[in-house]
Amino acid sequence: MPMTLLVTRDVPERFRGFLASVMLELAPGLYVAPSLTAGVRARVWRVMTDWHAELGEGSVVLVWQDRNAPGGLGMAFLGTPARELVDHDGLYLARLRMDGVLAEGAV
Repeated sequence: MPMTLLVTRDVPERFRGFLASVMLELAPGLYVAPSLTAGVRARVWRVMTDWHAELGEGSVVLVWQDRNAPGGLGMAFLGTPARELVDHDGLYLARLRMDGVLAEGAV
């Protein structure tokens, strides 16, 4: 049961209340859980997905250890993240978005 990290941006308060009941909020919008099981992580993500589909506000990023994923990180996204992650030969690279458009010349 490795560390799980969840980051929210511009989401309604109910997200914060729910997440604080399951994970530790280290800073506004930054949640961690040192030993979240895969089943609990899946249930938390299902709630996030349902609420985001209903409300359509903000963005959520979930990161956890996944030995089968590039770089050993499993990731899930809701909304429009500020960066796009690209798998490049087994490594994730971040590409910065500017006003919803990828920056010119970015990898």
